[in-house]
Amino acid sequence: MPASRLTNGMVEALSKIAGIQLKLFFYCCLLGSLVACGGGDSGGQAVPVLGVGPANCVEGSAAGYPCNNVGLAKHISLAALGGSSGNDIWGWTDPLDDTEYAIIGVNNGTVFVKISDPDNPNVIGRLPTQTRSSGWRDIKVYMNYAYIVADDAGAHGMQVFDLTRLRTGGTDQTFAADVVYGDFNSAHNIAIDEASGYAYIVGSNTCSGGLGGLHIVDISEPLNPLFAGCHTVDGNTHDSQCVTYTGPDPDHSGAEICFNSNGDSVAIVDVTIKSSPITLGVVTYPFLGFTHQAWLDDTQRYLVVDDEFDEQFVVHTSTIVIDVTDLDAPQYLYTYQNITHSTDHNLFVSGNRIYQANYTSGLRILEFSSLATDTLTEVGFFDTYPESNSDAFRGAWGVYPFFASGTIVVSDTERGLYVLMPD
Repeated sequence: MPASRLTNGMVEALSKIAGIQLKLFFYCCLLGSLVACGGGDSGGQAVPVLGVGPANCVEGSAAGYPCNNVGLAKHISLAALGGSSGNDIWGWTDPLDDTEYAIIGVNNGTVFVKISDPDNPNVIGRLPTQTRSSGWRDIKVYMNYAYIVADDAGAHGMQVFDLTRLRTGGTDQTFAADVVYGDFNSAHNIAIDEASGYAYIVGSNTCSGGLGGLHIVDISEPLNPLFAGCHTVDGNTHDSQCVTYTGPDPDHSGAEICFNSNGDSVAIVDVTIKSSPITLGVVTYPFLGFTHQAWLDDTQRYLVVDDEFDEQFVVHTSTIVIDVTDLDAPQYLYTYQNITHSTDHNLFVSGNRIYQANYTSGLRILEFSSLATDTLTEVGFFDTYPESNSDAFRGAWGVYPFFASGTIVVSDTERGLYVLMPD
């Protein structure tokens, strides 16, 4: 049925069904491989998956991967990473010599890959999971330390790892965490405000439990993390971006603000006072399926949102833009629809570009002249999953586009790490 003919009641019913199906899918993945759970079509010609690259994007292809304006520097397979499935990805640049590292989560731990020479990356070492394997791992960096959480992993807590240990020059090392913060067990996600030195744990067994509120940790002394408070009002928080606010709303200048993706809405929360956070505004949007993740533009005027389940009834891959000029009254602006049908998973904004990890359609790069109106245009892509562009939950999980060199790294659930170079 065309999206334009869906009534509000039908959308609500479909959203409930979608939420149930999404939960069933994730539980399925805990019991089996991502390949078994992914669904979707598997036609098309498979591409090499072990160590291909470098390869320029020529006439729409780089080493067998569909592409546009993005070349392949190197692919590192899951086997080389030492895992059997991939998940989150982040990055670190050593301030001593600007060496760049990709930090990729796999089912059994976290892997550190030196990528300063993108065509010849080196696996420096691995930090094993604190407890058991997990299909969900999330990583952020503060003050040369990596902070790592895992979901459905028992009493995993938050691993703290000193990234300067990667300077030793060895490869294929096995590391141990420097510190493990244990005031929660599993957690789905972690956000860090690097300006304030606070970490925000999402979906732990504390602060409402399950996919609950924010568990706040003071990490200003990186090796001495301390519990600082909870935000429990909105509940069901799935992901968050937390910043020291420098945006256009004068009422909240200098405050610490979290933009929470809550599954059924986006909530804007003032967390300046850790013992008593305040929800400022809540916003929804048309054809809401599952509000998965969001990121501010550089001006902190607009929030770009990905919905992990709206493709089930909107059909095309959708990117939602919210005006957050007034933090107390955020407003939905518009939804950009790409020509693909894949599910969007994680996105980040840098400059006038949006970098998206869209599962089966891989990395997608959108460019805009102004987010005030729908000027989004796709200017590049690299498809890590050439077999299809269906709405299956397989392919590109995460993307990190913040290296000064311009190198982009993408994690793939089934194929590991891609080191990419946009034209």
